[in-house]
Amino acid sequence: MALELRDIQFKYPDRGFSLCVPQLTLQAGENIALVGPSGSGKTTLLNLIAGILNPHQGSILLDGEDLTLLSEQARRQHRIHRFGMIFQSFELLDYLTVRDNILLQARLCKNVKVDNNLEVRAKHIISELGLADKWQRNINALSQGERQRVAACRALLLDPKIVLADEPTGNLDPKNKQTVLNKLVAECKQQQRILLTVTHDHSLLPTFDRVIDIASLLTPESNSA
Repeated sequence: MALELRDIQFKYPDRGFSLCVPQLTLQAGENIALVGPSGSGKTTLLNLIAGILNPHQGSILLDGEDLTLLSEQARRQHRIHRFGMIFQSFELLDYLTVRDNILLQARLCKNVKVDNNLEVRAKHIISELGLADKWQRNINALSQGERQRVAACRALLLDPKIVLADEPTGNLDPKNKQTVLNKLVAECKQQQRILLTVTHDHSLLPTFDRVIDIASLLTPESNSA
């Protein structure tokens, strides 16, 4: 499995921001850190890969399929089934429990059965991230760091082909920071997934197979927000 970006061009119509990426290839089993200053386009790049945004030009190929040619609805289903997403804002629902937040993506997936086996897997992951005792707690009773770990568990639950993580350790203390990152890396390596992580924490960079500075991907036409 490989993910390849070719001649990507994207511009926000209401901002003075454009992103031009001539070429980027990520291979199965790779864990990659994406670094660069704030406003340089790292989150935009993750959203393009996930199909949340669609480029104005270029191709995003996953196993040879060009995701940019899919309809918005098809991209959404593709994202639910094949991508694990960890957002900076977590995207968790405060009125649901930890359990229900983790299982929510599975309930949105066609052909995914939310059964005891899936719950066992979710409990195993959340236990490894140190939140076994929070399983039935409401999300609004958790700290920011605990919410971050719930979001990481949800991203891993459905065995995605690609995990896209936007500052997944930003609210964690040093011990939990390394625990969460090690879990993400180990799961993705074992299952031959691609892990692409945006981080500003340079102390974590030795954990990754490859570190990419976003500036090295961009053409001179790119500019930051």
